[in-house]
Amino acid sequence: MFKEFKNFIMTGNVIDFAVAVIMAGAVGLVINGFVADIVMPVVGEFTGGVDFANLKFVLTEASGVEGEAGYVAENAIRYGAWVNTLVNLVTVGFVMFIIVKAYNKTKTPPPPPAPKGPTQEELLAEIRDLLKK
Repeated sequence: MFKEFKNFIMTGNVIDFAVAVIMAGAVGLVINGFVADIVMPVVGEFTGGVDFANLKFVLTEASGVEGEAGYVAENAIRYGAWVNTLVNLVTVGFVMFIIVKAYNKTKTPPPPPAPKGPTQEELLAEIRDLLKK
């Protein structure tokens, strides 16, 4: 059983998959940082300096002092965080599009299709003409 597991782990597909997962995590961190630190401040500037992360619709205000008995936390719909998530999704999608597009350019183009041979009718006409001679 250990030998089978070793063979399974050492196959190229598993190792390639592991590398892809690790790289995806690293790329995700880079993209999240790009969105949070570069894109969202620019978007916020165009919207009048609004920080989307703090936008919310409060359903119930907090009451009491945090950490003391009887404290009730604020209940709010944080739509600003959702907007940040949407911008992050669009940015990740765009970056992945650019990466895949660049990767596709590095691939060799498929060979041109083989020229078509004569059709059945053309072959029969050729045979007929040869028989006439």
